[in-house]
Amino acid sequence: MAATVPIAYQNSTTSSPDWLNKGDNAWQMIAATVVGLQSVPGLVILYGSIVKKKWAVNSAFMALYAFAAVIICWVTWAYNMSFGEKLLPFWGKAAPALGQQFLLKPAVLPATTHYFKNGTVQTALIAPFFPMASMVWYQCVFACITVILLAGSLLGRMNIKAWMMFVPLWLTFSYTVGAFSLWGGGFLFQWGVIDYTGGFVIHLSSGIAGLTAAYWVGPRSKLDRERFPPNNILLMLAGAGLLWMGWAGFNGGGPYAANIDSSMAILNTNICAATSLLVWTWLDVIFFGKPSVIGAVQGMITGLVCITPGAGLVQGWSAIIMGILSGSIPWFTMMIVHKRWTLLQKIDDTLGVFHTHAVAGYLGGFLTGVFAEPSLCSLFLPIPDSRGGIYGGSGGAQIGKQLVGGGFIIGWNIVVTSIICVVISFIIPLRMSEEHLIIGDDAVHGEEAYALWGDGEKYDDTKHGVHSSDSTQLSKPSVGATQVT
Repeated sequence: MAATVPIAYQNSTTSSPDWLNKGDNAWQMIAATVVGLQSVPGLVILYGSIVKKKWAVNSAFMALYAFAAVIICWVTWAYNMSFGEKLLPFWGKAAPALGQQFLLKPAVLPATTHYFKNGTVQTALIAPFFPMASMVWYQCVFACITVILLAGSLLGRMNIKAWMMFVPLWLTFSYTVGAFSLWGGGFLFQWGVIDYTGGFVIHLSSGIAGLTAAYWVGPRSKLDRERFPPNNILLMLAGAGLLWMGWAGFNGGGPYAANIDSSMAILNTNICAATSLLVWTWLDVIFFGKPSVIGAVQGMITGLVCITPGAGLVQGWSAIIMGILSGSIPWFTMMIVHKRWTLLQKIDDTLGVFHTHAVAGYLGGFLTGVFAEPSLCSLFLPIPDSRGGIYGGSGGAQIGKQLVGGGFIIGWNIVVTSIICVVISFIIPLRMSEEHLIIGDDAVHGEEAYALWGDGEKYDDTKHGVHSSDSTQLSKPSVGATQVT
């Protein structure tokens, strides 16, 4: 994603000044909306369905709460920490983004703005043809989904009150650093590290932070770790479908314009996701004898994640290769390495976010350094002669830049996420009580996802009200029941 710089607001007699590109602005708002739909209801539905029945409400609510909390933090201080005036080479100054004090007009900063020690310019900051409000909202939904993806590692045991504290702290001290460094004009952006729409900023950071937080929070109960069946696979597929289709806005909005690059990004996204899903499914068939629906969803996600850092910068044939690798390498780390590596066995990453997002994100960042096509790079990046390793020239150096950029994101998230978890643990327990872990949603929220009985639960009509199979209760509600009028 290209960085932006605010230009002072000029009063205008019209709501559509001559510099505003209405088509680009309309696409940006649509892209932001469909990315938002990936989280609400997409991941809310997926999380609420892929977990054990007793955790459906809690898992869905963790996503819903994070979405709302990030929005308020984003417009109050975090947007400018990610895209505002520089405070440090990796961090912007906190400031509100609540009005239209500035508009984002098309502009390129003077070549004297950013230099390396050798005195040569590597990048210039550019700005799109739409208002700041569109930029703030588009970037906000990216921040939202990053925190929600992280939550996938913590489902089924994190204290909801600790989660409510964790969200603004992690957004402030971790996400904004990655966003500014790679997108907002920070040192990695100036150095030329490529992250088209978040393979590093979003997926690598959420996967590493999720695994780190899972270590500090601790595992689910022994029974939940041994048996954790999804409560509704069909509804899980509905959430996954929203995630897949919403990725058109995720990657298609990256150029800040409805242009050739945007079209390439959307096509490549679907090519890679479909290839990865098929490869993961066939690996399940070959090694386990039957195709897994959950496995297919995981393959879909790894494909979407892998293409993200280079979606509009690679050709279609490269997207197929990336899909093959994203459907096989994360499969191998999840199905083989995870089961043999003692450290990973000890950490309870509920949905395997480390594999589906961290591994796939780092893989995609590396492959972007290999396959980024020079002419496509010139449409998107203000970095002279950007190219992947296979195109010769400076391409070999790009691979190294990608690996170093990803390494910075990994290291920062391990350290900062650990500090945040330790600080919160001094205030409130990170993990639920054993009683809550046994009961689930009813104990944590006083609510349950389904009015269904089974799994050895004992029905208590004084607590739960009218039972549908008890006709004698229909005329006179039992004590404690809620009468609907």
